[in-house]
Amino acid sequence: MNLPGKVFLVGAGPGDPDLLTLKAAKALRSADVVLHDELVSPEILRLIPRTAELVNVGKRSGKASTAQSEINRLLAHYALLGRQVVRLKGGDPFIFGRGGEELQFLREAGVEVEVVPGITAALGAAATTQIPLTHRELCSTLILVTGQSKQTNHIANWPDHLPSNATVVVYMPGHDFGVLQRRLLASGVSPETPCAVISSATSEAEHIHITVVEHLASTPALPAPKLLVVGEVVRFANPSRLNEQFRQFGISTAYSEASPSTENDQ
Repeated sequence: MNLPGKVFLVGAGPGDPDLLTLKAAKALRSADVVLHDELVSPEILRLIPRTAELVNVGKRSGKASTAQSEINRLLAHYALLGRQVVRLKGGDPFIFGRGGEELQFLREAGVEVEVVPGITAALGAAATTQIPLTHRELCSTLILVTGQSKQTNHIANWPDHLPSNATVVVYMPGHDFGVLQRRLLASGVSPETPCAVISSATSEAEHIHITVVEHLASTPALPAPKLLVVGEVVRFANPSRLNEQFRQFGISTAYSEASPSTENDQ
């Protein structure tokens, strides 16, 4: 009789293997089966023991992919055979990662589940560009949204008004930045608000495009995965890497405007 299996919903982080948590690495070392996303980096996949079975269940826009129902079925199937199963997801399983859907299915199937969080793409991209997503003097609100949804009217479900002190991070923004530009302007975001489009964050292929909302529609095509950061905090982006882009769009950096507050944190 097989011992009960278990599924670990594991966040692989944004791509850099050094950002994988110790708990995630431990789960990978003990795995019998790993069902991984397309965007999990090769460096992280190489950490998986050769004795483990690897199953690519990745989803890429415009390409053949594994249906979510089939992923759910495979997770339960392997676990009910008594296997230690890792569902390895880019970023964090519970932030636009369908982890909630898989958790629900596995619970209903009577399968034990453990969730191992990962560094989500917004945090990884912010760190690599040195953009603080919140700042006591500039931003007290952080809004995470996705450019893709099961609902066709997802853009209309954005808030009618975005606070001026908010940072907005759009996961999976797609290729048509004109749609996002119109939605941001309709929500009251100033055309002069700086933006950063970050592609392949934390990897060697990382690319950063700095612009403002007024010119967001003309953003060049960048490969996935990518995300969009909108807000005054973009002025903190590393000037040693991005000064030319700041000058191109007339964006002043935070360093030239004001020095950080010296007050003690409350």
